[in-house]
Order: sequence, then structure tokens, then C-alpha cells
Amino acid sequence: MKTLVFDLDGTMYRGTQIIESAHQFLDYCIQMDIPFIFLTNNSMRTPQENVKHMEEMGYTNIKPEMFYNSAMAASQYVKKHYEGNKAYYIGKQGMKDALNQEGFIIDDENPDFVFIGLDKDATYASYSKALSLILNGAKIIGTNNDRILAKPGGFEVGNGSVVDMFEYAANQKSPRIGKPNRAILDLCLEYFGLKEDEIVLIGDNLETDIKLGYEQNIETVLVQTGVHNKEDIDRLKIYPTHVVNTLMDLVDYNFD
Repeated sequence: MKTLVFDLDGTMYRGTQIIESAHQFLDYCIQMDIPFIFLTNNSMRTPQENVKHMEEMGYTNIKPEMFYNSAMAASQYVKKHYEGNKAYYIGKQGMKDALNQEGFIIDDENPDFVFIGLDKDATYASYSKALSLILNGAKIIGTNNDRILAKPGGFEVGNGSVVDMFEYAANQKSPRIGKPNRAILDLCLEYFGLKEDEIVLIGDNLETDIKLGYEQNIETVLVQTGVHNKEDIDRLKIYPTHVVNTLMDLVDYNFD
């Protein structure tokens, strides 16, 4: 049986608002022993914080070891591909913990890297501080490139839009790590001990979740509870294997 790889924002919830059909489907997966994990571009929360966030909305039987995020991927990617271990970051506890886990030293004066993760409390001053370090020689490391995020009643700025701002201001490019890029897939598969033909990627965003699977020939499901719907498919020319209105439409589907 294939492992279901769920996105979070727009797939499991919108901000702090649970998507009830997703809740019902996860309960179904647990009842039927269908394996699942979470792969998210959102770098704000640690896996432990992800559990707390979901439990507060009503999810149960969720464990920290089920989560892999773009902060973890970015930290591990840099360790594999670059020299240097001093880092500054824009982000929350998820970003900080991922850097600490990989042995980076937090340095706000002369870092080798400036990691750009999602921080909804960031300010013009904090962005300017990070920019000054980049202009002084640090390398930009964007965790992911989501343009927008789903929230209750609409959308908000995604981390990719912030990364683009830094790239434009510094005239420097970040490596592409988060979904839809191959890097986060390889690191996630390694982390969980899985292979490409053993997973199904499930998410609400054609440009990240579905594009990753489409370009790597992995089975995908677009769920229309977040950023995109079926009308966007031909416009973006990104084609999911399956399209559902809610995750409960997948009940009794054979993922062998």
C-alpha cells in the first residue's frame, strides 16, 4: 500500500480553521491502517508545534515523527552542498530548531547563510537586517517559494514572495529547495525511508504539491479546499493524476 503524503495549509486546514472533510479522512486512514505522513513548505512550526496546532483544531493520533518541513529540508540541503556553519534566519521556532538540529551556529554579524523562512511577525527592520547581512556576503537560502497561502476567507502572502523580494534587493538567487523542487522530495524520501513509487502526493496547490509529482512522474491528488481548483489546471498546465472536491472523495480509493 502506498504512503499518502499530505500537504498541510489548504489541505488539512486554513490557518487555524480545520477542514472537516480532511479530519474525517485522516480518521478513516487511521481506522483502515493506511500509512500517511505530512510534507509541508511551511517552515514556521516544529513537528511538535504542528501536532499541537492540529490537535487544537480537533485532529487526533498525530505524532511529531509524521512531519517533514521546508526548514528541515533547507538546513539539510545546505549541509550537503555548501561549506560554512554560521547562519542567520528570518523565521520562527521551526526554522531555529532545524538549524540547531543540523549544527548551525546562529550568527547575526557575519553569517555564511541567511535562511528565509515564513515569519508572519517579520518587520521592515528585520528584513533590512537580513538584507544587510546578505549584501555583506552571506548566501540567501529560501526554504520555499509559495506565492500565496490559504487562510480563512481568503489568502495571504507566501514565503516565496518574500524570498523573491530578497533576491531582487540583493541581486542574488537562492537555491530552489521546497516543493515543487526535487531537493525536498529526495530529502523527505531519505528521511522516511521511502521510494518514489511508494507514495501519493496530496495537496491543494498546483504550483507546489502537484507540480512536484507531475514533474517527477509521481501519483498526485489535487484537493479543492485551498489555493487552486480544477479550473486552474489548464491555465497553469500542471496536471494532477486525480482531482477531488474534498479528501473524503478518496474513501475506498485503491492506492496500491
